[in-house]
Amino acid sequence: MAATVLAATATARTGAAHAVPRSGKGPDIGILLYDGYTLLDPTGPAEVLSRLPDATVTMIAEKRGAVRTDTGDVAMVAERSIAEVDRLDVLLIPGGGNRGTIGAMNNEPLLSWIREIHRHSRWTTSVCTGSIILAAAGLLKGRQATTYWASADYLQSTFDVTYLPQRYVRSGKVITAAGVSAGVDMALHLASLMAGEDTARAIQLAIEYDPHPPFDSGNAADADARLKEHALQLLAASQV
Repeated sequence: MAATVLAATATARTGAAHAVPRSGKGPDIGILLYDGYTLLDPTGPAEVLSRLPDATVTMIAEKRGAVRTDTGDVAMVAERSIAEVDRLDVLLIPGGGNRGTIGAMNNEPLLSWIREIHRHSRWTTSVCTGSIILAAAGLLKGRQATTYWASADYLQSTFDVTYLPQRYVRSGKVITAAGVSAGVDMALHLASLMAGEDTARAIQLAIEYDPHPPFDSGNAADADARLKEHALQLLAASQV
């Protein structure tokens, strides 16, 4: 990214290039923010989807302005309120901590807006516990879906949903992603559906998404009970 920026800067100094405004002809992608969402859930997919040709990615909340994450340390700005948005090509619902997820799934005006956007969307998506919010809105009834590993039993036992332990699951026009980082995988899959595999592969290269984590401990299916308990304790301690 730095080399690209430096090259673009050098070209601009010669007067041979200038900023090109977006055409507005690409997909209109809206990401819902609510108090207590998890930071990577909206930002990971936004990084991918904003690279789609002519795409517009907008953060949306009940009211315009700053919306804080589950840790309370970071806020993102919602540029539109739900009252200002009645159509989207893509809707993405991020997950959050217990406070954020429970608050959103019991917020009827928010659920009503999600249902209305879903009626006309090309794709309705979620990351992490965002699938529980979709389920609370009635949009996962009878579907297969995934969610954060610690929320899988709740999703399946509370709603008419078949949980699949996969990074992302497509059911019709609904695509759900597993926990947090899985949103990047889901977004790349969505990019391939919207713009073709070649473009999705190019986006993956553009953002240099080639994960080689220092530990092989990211899959809940391979984790022991002690590590799972420690993980959940760290999450709980970091949330406000």
